[in-house]
Amino acid sequence: MRQDASSWIGDLWGGLAAMLVALPSSIAFGVLIYSALGPEYAGRGAMAGILGAAALGLVAPLVGRTGGLVSAPCAPSAAVLAALVAGLAAGTAGPPLDPQAILPLLAATALLSALLQIAYGAAGGGRLIKFIPYPVVSGYLSGVGALIALGQFPKLLGLAREVPLAGGLLSPGAWRWEGIIVGGVTIAVMAGAARLTKRVPAAILGLAAGMGAYFALAVFHPALMRLEGNPLLIGPLETSGGLLEAVTAHLRAVAAADLASVRMVVIPALTLSVLLSIDTLKTCVVLDALTRRRHNSNRELVGQGLGNLASFAAGGVPGAGTMGPTLINVASGGRSPRAGVLEGLFVLLALLALGRLIAWVPIAALAGIMLVIAFRMVDWGVARLLRHPAGRLDFAVIAGVVLAAVTTDLITASGVGVAFAILLFIRDQVRGSVLRRKLTLAQTSSKTRRLPAEREVLRRRGAEAVFCELQGNLFFGTTDQLHTQLEPDLERARFILLDLRRVQSVDYTAAHLFDQLQSRLEERGGRLLFSGMPSALLDRRDFRAYLAQVGVVGKGGVIVSPTLDGALEWMEERLLEGAGAAQRDEERPLEAREFDLFRGFDADALKALKSCLEERAVEEGGAVFTAGAPGDELYLVRRGGVRLLLPLEGDQRHHLATVGRGDFFGDLAFLDRGRRSADAVAKAPTDLYVLSRARFDALAQTEVPAALKMYARLALTLAQRLREADAALRELEER
Repeated sequence: MRQDASSWIGDLWGGLAAMLVALPSSIAFGVLIYSALGPEYAGRGAMAGILGAAALGLVAPLVGRTGGLVSAPCAPSAAVLAALVAGLAAGTAGPPLDPQAILPLLAATALLSALLQIAYGAAGGGRLIKFIPYPVVSGYLSGVGALIALGQFPKLLGLAREVPLAGGLLSPGAWRWEGIIVGGVTIAVMAGAARLTKRVPAAILGLAAGMGAYFALAVFHPALMRLEGNPLLIGPLETSGGLLEAVTAHLRAVAAADLASVRMVVIPALTLSVLLSIDTLKTCVVLDALTRRRHNSNRELVGQGLGNLASFAAGGVPGAGTMGPTLINVASGGRSPRAGVLEGLFVLLALLALGRLIAWVPIAALAGIMLVIAFRMVDWGVARLLRHPAGRLDFAVIAGVVLAAVTTDLITASGVGVAFAILLFIRDQVRGSVLRRKLTLAQTSSKTRRLPAEREVLRRRGAEAVFCELQGNLFFGTTDQLHTQLEPDLERARFILLDLRRVQSVDYTAAHLFDQLQSRLEERGGRLLFSGMPSALLDRRDFRAYLAQVGVVGKGGVIVSPTLDGALEWMEERLLEGAGAAQRDEERPLEAREFDLFRGFDADALKALKSCLEERAVEEGGAVFTAGAPGDELYLVRRGGVRLLLPLEGDQRHHLATVGRGDFFGDLAFLDRGRRSADAVAKAPTDLYVLSRARFDALAQTEVPAALKMYARLALTLAQRLREADAALRELEER
């Protein structure tokens, strides 16, 4: 009970503090949008900003449920809508419109943007929006800051609406020094507020200082105390009846819009919905780090959309989850969605209690607040990217989006941002190689144990077979790089194996490259092989089916192996065949004298040894021995082959090696009489010689030279296998 009371108190103080930050900014954003229609609309804009803050605060937290998040009108909303109003009034996309024709289009933009946000959340787009590259986001926000600053300088200087900024800056006679003083005081106090106190938000201190400066000037100029028709003040707040009447009027105005009008607002609404969604989710990410919680992106987008829908119905300015009020709320103790709702209630109370005082807020003071906000929105730290070659493209992206926003509009900047996002994706893909590893068969091998003569052949001719492990996305941006990396191997290799386990996507350009590789290898009697082919790519296509559809596999050219080891073994067999070292009579069981282990034994030693050997046959899939079983026998493969499998958890087994005809296994237990460390399973019908340690020890008493030779060869074989194991471990470590 006490903890719940403490939570309520924290939310209460957090909501109050957030309101003190959000209210001045919301008023300033509303004035920025509506004053583009004319100075007489400033009061209406102030009311729209207040109503937007109230509606968003009351509705968005109830649905979004992100604890501590405060939603209010924001800079991206003000920049997009102010640019839209200015463009419609100037006739940039058609004939110039009067304010009464622009207002319904403004409402339609807000409505469509809110519906799009709801659609993003319902369709699961919350995660996708977060993947927009940061340089593009930085460029957007910096462009918004630049547009706001360019729009506020005329208000700070007190220029008439028809005076352009460039001309006004060069005409000091057109300046209103009262506005410059008020705006300058506001900026100075906001900039230094953190040094004075952190208990009162900087925007409140700046606004109070600006109003104080204005009334101080009014002592010497009584004309400044006139409210009606004073271009330096917001003026009386305009209302349009009750809430129901406002909602009905907005819906009638939007319903009356024709198809041509809707087309004019589709792109601005789309831009606005994306920017508001990015602004919200960016704030949520910061909030997660502060509160150690996880927000639900999709639910929050639906909540923001419904909040903006309520703002539209009330005639307010759309907004987003904003950084400033949210951080103040959390710092003041607000942790639950209640704090956001309380912020909305406090906005309504402030409107009721301070409605007449708000009319006396100087336009220049709001311009000063907006200029500080705009300055803080610009990412000034991007200049450091120019110091490093790797960061220059990112700087170009940011600068390009800002330039497009300033010279044209945010709608064009959004298209530039999307194009740059694609460029950044291609840059990142091309920068990292899709070729993860490249080895020849002289550097790697299958798990089939080869006899010394066979290993020597593979060492000499291993460069004729190349193993490549690919990764990432195989598409037009990375295909040429892969072709360049394989070009030297195409000049000398007969076989190229591409392991595709880590490939995430493939396009037709990559498929065409595979076809080219196969054609060039066929010219010298070689083949292209695939292994580790995933069953589905990121786009849910079946990899093998796709390559079959485009003609790469399934026509007798490219060989597809289900396992990497199988593909490596196939290439080894082809190299051994080409060197005449392959075993042609595998169906005949070997005799004892044909094993390299017994090479050099005289006739008497071989005869004595033969009496110690037990012949054994194992069917395909039959167990020779199992892990953990006792035994001291050495097994020699006369015909067939045996797989050595290491048992793992969950009834899984790891393939250690394949022992073929003429080789042996079981040597560890033969030497130390310990328990078996792996399972031995017949790969095919297999004939074995079995030599027990006890029988061999008895033989060693009479055939000492032969026993020493065999132990020496066992030691040499174990040393070679340990070196191979070291190489495999090194390879794993280097990955």
